Amino acid sequence: MKELSVYPVILEQTVAWGDMDAFGHVNNVQYYRYIESARIAYLMKLNIFDEDILTVVASSQCKYLSPVFYPDVLHIGARIEELRNSAFRMHYVLWSRDQAQVVATGEAVMVCVGKHDSKKINIPTEIRNRIITLESSVGHHIE
Repeated sequence: MKELSVYPVILEQTVAWGDMDAFGHVNNVQYYRYIESARIAYLMKLNIFDEDILTVVASSQCKYLSPVFYPDVLHIGARIEELRNSAFRMHYVLWSRDQAQVVATGEAVMVCVGKHDSKKINIPTEIRNRIITLESSVGHHIE
């Protein structure tokens, strides 16, 4: 699980029976739900929901490396790889307890918008500083 050591937020996700599809493995759509949960956990660490901004997904992707089956527990690492003016790029890694390996990776670009008008805004300085502090807690330095 050392792959997760550079992720400041790690979410434990139990795979449910209903997460599987007709082929007997976790459906690809579920990975995006797992990633979303890890993203929300990260944003909650920033207390971003108490601010006058929202974040919206501008793009996202997931690379499936190995199928996941019930029952399993995934450890999902979330981190911010890049800070831009009004957006940031997040990276995710999904590690399977049963397989003892990374089973998927993902990325998403999140854009900051005003809570009241939904117009794109720059990342507030306080949020930017919280991100830098959180990332540096695991030795990841971004600016």
